[in-house]
Amino acid sequence: MRKNSIKNTRINMEVQRELSQIIRLEIKDPRIHPMTTVVAVEVTPDLKFCKAYISILGDEEAGKATIEGLRSAEGYIRRELARRVNLRNTPEIKFILDQSIEYGVNMSRLIEEVTKDIKD
Repeated sequence: MRKNSIKNTRINMEVQRELSQIIRLEIKDPRIHPMTTVVAVEVTPDLKFCKAYISILGDEEAGKATIEGLRSAEGYIRRELARRVNLRNTPEIKFILDQSIEYGVNMSRLIEEVTKDIKD
């Protein structure tokens, strides 16, 4: 199975949807920020490993605390994922803090400032 195959893409989308629901509705850890989003998921073709890119609407400290909370709940999340998604292997999940949305918002703000100065 190639990395970009249709089957792998479908598995990525399904795992992303289920991870989002598990994190949003079932984990009660106070370290996890309420505005946590699963941006993307990459499951390896052999279904052994999974990278989950997490975006947090908040400061850097909230992001670190959320990732720490998710890592401590990894066993529960993996067990719930195995129960919900019928896969040959349940992947080992690695949570990665994704700051691309925050970066994009900052770049947009900087571009607005520059164009405002040019218009004046």
